[in-house]
Amino acid sequence: MAKLRPLSIIYNEKSGFHASNKEGVYEQIMTIFTQHDFEIQVFELGADDNFDAFMQQVLSRHQDQDNSGVIVAAGGDGTLNAVASKLKNTTAVMGILPLGTFNYVARVLNIPQDLLQAAEVIATGKPHSVHVAKINDRIYLNNASLGLYPLFIQKRELYNQKLGRLTLNAYTSGLDVLIRDHKELKLSITVDDHVYPVKTPLIFFGNNQLQLQEMNLKIAECAAEGHVAGVVVAKSDKLSLFKMLFQLIKGELEQAKDVYSFSADRVVVDSKSKKLTVAIDGEIEELATPLTFSVEKNALNIMVPAHASTSV
Repeated sequence: MAKLRPLSIIYNEKSGFHASNKEGVYEQIMTIFTQHDFEIQVFELGADDNFDAFMQQVLSRHQDQDNSGVIVAAGGDGTLNAVASKLKNTTAVMGILPLGTFNYVARVLNIPQDLLQAAEVIATGKPHSVHVAKINDRIYLNNASLGLYPLFIQKRELYNQKLGRLTLNAYTSGLDVLIRDHKELKLSITVDDHVYPVKTPLIFFGNNQLQLQEMNLKIAECAAEGHVAGVVVAKSDKLSLFKMLFQLIKGELEQAKDVYSFSADRVVVDSKSKKLTVAIDGEIEELATPLTFSVEKNALNIMVPAHASTSV
């Protein structure tokens, strides 16, 4: 009889993994894992949990180097970020059950959006190492931004999902972003060894090649190669931002005036403020300055389809 492999499923209590409308799918997922000789344990992550202690409990099941199994993150990219932060630079392998809205991490790795097919990938796929971007000691798998939270991107995608890819819909979706009061950030940005003083309403850093490609940004390839990839907006008046939004919707952001893309091995963002508000994979955090952006190459192992060819 084959030795059972440990499989731990981590899901956020808000994800609805056990929702009544998913019960049938949930049972089928468990059946798939059982048929592939996994010993399954499910861990529900609550808002009041000590995450370090929670993950230590999970990792304790996966200490045998010859039979380490798979640690599955069931949720959106925020849940994936939290789990990945504890698995990077270890031999642990992460599986993904995509339950988010956009699921960029799964999609860039050719992991199916269908949960049963994703479960099959976890059971029969192969480990693939990916780059992990960092701000100080925090990771981001997709993106991080300062200033105007990248609602341009999120609003565009949400409206595209609901109303189709019409320019008018997407343009209208961004108007509520621009009529909010926003502050211009006065920053010092060091790109490798070059220092630039910048006044900006928004800096966006991307680590997911697919998301950057969908924005038609040439720095997508830089991210795929394991570099810090970013975009900075150099004007904050509303007319300039409206024009920038329109070009973002058309997929021509890099052609907009006063929008600059860059890549580097290391980027440092500093400010007179002791803390800056940063959006990291959809979560808002206050981080102490200076902010140091870097990439740890091939730092995280994720199960992907056995026959998939992936460029990240």
